[in-house]
Amino acid sequence: MRQGDNSRRAFNASRNVLAGSILMALVSGHAAAAPADPRRDAQTLDAVEVTANPLRGRTEELSEPTELLTGEKLDEAKAATLGETVDSLPGVQSSNFGPGVGRPIIRGLDGARVAVLSGGLATQDVSTVSQDHAPAVEPFLADQIEVLKGPATLLYGSGAIGGVVNIVDGRIPERAGSTPFSGRAEARYDSVNDGHTEMLRIDGGDERFGLHADFVNRDNGDYDTPDGVQANSYLETQSGAVGASLLGAWGFFGMSAARFEDRYGNPGEPGDAAAGEPGVFLDIEQNRYEAKGAINAPFNGFSALRFSLANTDYEHTEFEGEEVGTLFVKDATEGRFELVHEDIGGWVGAVGLQLTDAEFEAIGEEAFVPRTKTRSSGLFVLERAQWDGLQMDVGARIDRVNTDPDGAPERSFSPFSASLGLIWTLDERWDLRANLDRAQRAPAEEELFSNGPHVATAAFEIGDANLREETANQVELGLHFHSERVNAKASAYYNRFDDFIYLVDTGLVEDDLPVRQWTQADARFRGFEGEVTFLLAEGEGGKWEWRSFADTVRGTLTDGGGNLPRIVPARFGSDLRWERDQWRASLSFVRNAEQDRVAQNETQTDGYTLVDAHLAYHFDVNNIGWELFLDGRNLTDARARVHTSFIKDTVELPGRGASIGVRAFF
Repeated sequence: MRQGDNSRRAFNASRNVLAGSILMALVSGHAAAAPADPRRDAQTLDAVEVTANPLRGRTEELSEPTELLTGEKLDEAKAATLGETVDSLPGVQSSNFGPGVGRPIIRGLDGARVAVLSGGLATQDVSTVSQDHAPAVEPFLADQIEVLKGPATLLYGSGAIGGVVNIVDGRIPERAGSTPFSGRAEARYDSVNDGHTEMLRIDGGDERFGLHADFVNRDNGDYDTPDGVQANSYLETQSGAVGASLLGAWGFFGMSAARFEDRYGNPGEPGDAAAGEPGVFLDIEQNRYEAKGAINAPFNGFSALRFSLANTDYEHTEFEGEEVGTLFVKDATEGRFELVHEDIGGWVGAVGLQLTDAEFEAIGEEAFVPRTKTRSSGLFVLERAQWDGLQMDVGARIDRVNTDPDGAPERSFSPFSASLGLIWTLDERWDLRANLDRAQRAPAEEELFSNGPHVATAAFEIGDANLREETANQVELGLHFHSERVNAKASAYYNRFDDFIYLVDTGLVEDDLPVRQWTQADARFRGFEGEVTFLLAEGEGGKWEWRSFADTVRGTLTDGGGNLPRIVPARFGSDLRWERDQWRASLSFVRNAEQDRVAQNETQTDGYTLVDAHLAYHFDVNNIGWELFLDGRNLTDARARVHTSFIKDTVELPGRGASIGVRAFF
């Protein structure tokens, strides 16, 4: 019996019992009176609070560029991976290593430069170590997804030099709900992979006590492409959690336990069934335990004390058929504390402390990184002041990162980050924004200590234990416009990296693999992104909206060093949305340009256009809101390859497909 089968069976049994009990309650009609569909309440996006910033506030109140997915737009964007879910946002794209792996790429930066958080704490998986490793998060369970674009090291440390993606899942209730019992459920079928996904979430309690439970089950087969079936591209996911909190006017304190299981094929190594050669697949198992709380007005002059703690036990195994190839194991504990103070001389702000203790080990054929212990601590301060039409945000952070590998000397780093953000409100419609950031990142384990064949990248990777901190100096200018019928924003940025860390092809060969060396050089990133939404009409014929966006980024080495490898191509897209009574629909396209600005030994990638459509019908029965939906993806059956993928020459994106399903809100 394979390792983990017993725990998988126990988890599946518990999940099925929980699902059956809840569905029985729904069918029997015993749900308490509740709004038919809480996600369709009259609530604008700008009214939603962003939790990833200690000062909270709405997106338009935050000086750093921030995107938010929630409500119906999140429902339409949800995909099997986090990267696919957020890649419709300006400046955000997805990595690709088949349907099981999709990590966010923000403004051309990915991997160890983009922090993926769950409830404000790192997911603590090993998705930054290799491009074929998936983040251990489930987008279908998100209440909202927050994206901080640009350096966010000030708030979340060294691994956020490129940005942050935070999933807010509500597994620990923080406030009393409007009803004693509520939730949502979804079931869908996907034609492109003959797959199905089921999701269920419930929340309950009263003003003193809150409860939460959720689960997701996904079973997708190999998907179709315009050129046939993509072999070994299946995906199976099971995820679930329970949580509980004590609530009151004083604040809240709660705990949760979560289990995440993911099994997916590596389409870059499909094997050869005719020759008896099995394909490679990965099996992920993660247990996560969290505690979180907040105390309102803990002392005179302070409005809130927030704290959170998570312990994560993660492992994944890479199999070649039934044979174990490599086992990756990580155990991590992270704590975070924030103390928010009230007005002091016109300034409000927060001070915070973040602590992490992690141990990572790889065992087997692909153990190209030694067992490494990493301890880090960070202290930060963030302050905000407003004068008439001017808002100023300033902050600073100092970290200490100690990395101790087996068989090599310990390395210590002291990254320092500082930022200045300005919002100048010109009038009721226009505001100007400016951000100046200095951010530093400590090198990751694989950059320092790699030494061996890396099957996912088809290369022999060698680290450099003498790498220095990577430093980003960014300036960004933005312009926002808001009126009754038009909302628009645009920004341009320039980021000068000192000692940028990247993989360079040495031209040498080891074990029949090209040798790639982690090295450093100065680099420059510059880019533009913009988005505009027009309210075309609103009346008896329904509400019509038209949205367009565009983004582009260029990454080069300085002093004539040429293009950096695997930089995302430019994009532009547009969608038309319509809503009337119980109906809503949309039609969209995204054009990914050809990427011909490539590094040495890197191939170009053709451009492609993806056309999608959505249709949904909402109706209410016995205090339960129901929604039938039909989604169409890649309607023109375009051939599409992701430029940033190491397996783009052999793996295409899925072809034309449809998803049909039902959602329930109770």
